Amino acid sequence: MALWPFDAIGTRWEIETARPLDTHTRARIGDVIDDFDRTWSRFRADSDVSRLARSGGTLRSTDAAPMLAAYREVDAATDGAVNPLVGESLTALGYDADYSFVVGAARPAPRDWAEVATWTDEQLTLTSPAMIDVGALGKGRLVDLVLAELGAVAADVTVDAGGDIAVRGGEARIALEHPFDPSRAIGVATVVDQALCASAINRRVWGDGIHHVLDARTGAPVRTWAATWALAPTAMLADAAATALFFDGGVELAHRWGVEWVRMSTDGRAQRSENCPFELFTAPASRG
Repeated sequence: MALWPFDAIGTRWEIETARPLDTHTRARIGDVIDDFDRTWSRFRADSDVSRLARSGGTLRSTDAAPMLAAYREVDAATDGAVNPLVGESLTALGYDADYSFVVGAARPAPRDWAEVATWTDEQLTLTSPAMIDVGALGKGRLVDLVLAELGAVAADVTVDAGGDIAVRGGEARIALEHPFDPSRAIGVATVVDQALCASAINRRVWGDGIHHVLDARTGAPVRTWAATWALAPTAMLADAAATALFFDGGVELAHRWGVEWVRMSTDGRAQRSENCPFELFTAPASRG
């Protein structure tokens, strides 16, 4: 197998294929990633979402409808805990475009986001300035786009974007990293023609109890769950479910979507879905 590692959107990517990808294919993948980043990154002053944060208005993207529709479902399932206008909440805690990590007062996200944001198959419109952050599912969406760009590659393909992983053909055995000790794993997942996404409070931490997984209703970091893993047909759904599983209602949403999952609490208890195929090295506390 050939491995192509590179850095993009602030994370490490690895694309594994049976044969090395040619220069043209690599360039197309780079264009897909750059187009998505130029549209959706709140860390770029020249991005569309940064423009909308300054003045409102419209951005054109066929990714808006699937992502915002998924947000609407997660928002409803978690009673507003997951919200695409959480960008100002993250900025208030110091996770801003300059990575200042200067912690201020928690700021709830607008609860009426679905009135501020409207979308069609081709575009997203904000009726007033607001900071969009698609971190709850955006990386998963981009993994799906990259995998689709590799459609002409006939053999097995694995796309790994910092732990958000999609597998087409063959299988991949993936360790579930312990959120309190990266040198250990709590289990192993075997992924075949599916996607596995993970989220953890230890990945972006810049203060005592300050991390990137926020409750949009309060603007404060979550406290109960430390890490989640979700297995789904697409990386976007797996990413969204992994986020939802930090909150009440996430288990029920995962069940409706047919997503299998594992999560670990901040006191070290593991919980898993009833038919989860993962091999866990620690006995689960209960089943969802």
